[in-house]
Amino acid sequence: MNESTKSKPFWGPVEKEATRGKGIDIGCGPDPVTPDARRFDKEDGDANRASEYVKEQFDFVYSSHCLEHMHDPKAAIQDWWKLVKTGGYLFVLVPDEDLYEQGVFPSRFNDDHKATFTISKAKSWSPLSHNVLELGQSLAGGEIVSLQLQDRNYDRSLMSFGKAEPGLFSRLLARLYCLLRGRVAESKLKALRRAVVTYYPLDQTSDPGRAQAQIQLIVKKGSETLPK
Repeated sequence: MNESTKSKPFWGPVEKEATRGKGIDIGCGPDPVTPDARRFDKEDGDANRASEYVKEQFDFVYSSHCLEHMHDPKAAIQDWWKLVKTGGYLFVLVPDEDLYEQGVFPSRFNDDHKATFTISKAKSWSPLSHNVLELGQSLAGGEIVSLQLQDRNYDRSLMSFGKAEPGLFSRLLARLYCLLRGRVAESKLKALRRAVVTYYPLDQTSDPGRAQAQIQLIVKKGSETLPK
């Protein structure tokens, strides 16, 4: 799923300002945030330690749905911060653990996820949860300019919170729904969708409705973080 392309139609002045100038997109795959952004993906090195491979700084460092694949998100985001120029921005998107993972980890929808994220909780159901607020506050000299849950087109009535083991009946329901969606109006499929998620978890972000279930963090770098 091209998450950057899905997000950009909803951007306002803050997001547009945070992606101006010379930038790098970490983990972009085939969907870089801007045509001119430097692409950094698996073939370019280990994103856990991107600064070991990239020896320059940028007006913006952008990463959409990559941080959850890092072995140590806290260390990775600190490493990415090194690549941001003074006055520049770190712009990160991650899945929200409640809306995407829906109470189960390891993830049912992406088995390469190594962590989950919430804006801020005293206690999480996930054994590997990270508060995005704390990640932003940990960046020396950083000012958080955007921290928000993005849940456009997400239907909470279709959440399946907790583990659900799919049996034959649930697999048949899910198969029927997949065959019909895109061919039948979504309003006519609501009852079937609810039946599906009763027995079988549904990843709404892969739906034709292109629901969002993510957290946006944008941090601006101040002058006190000038490299020594």
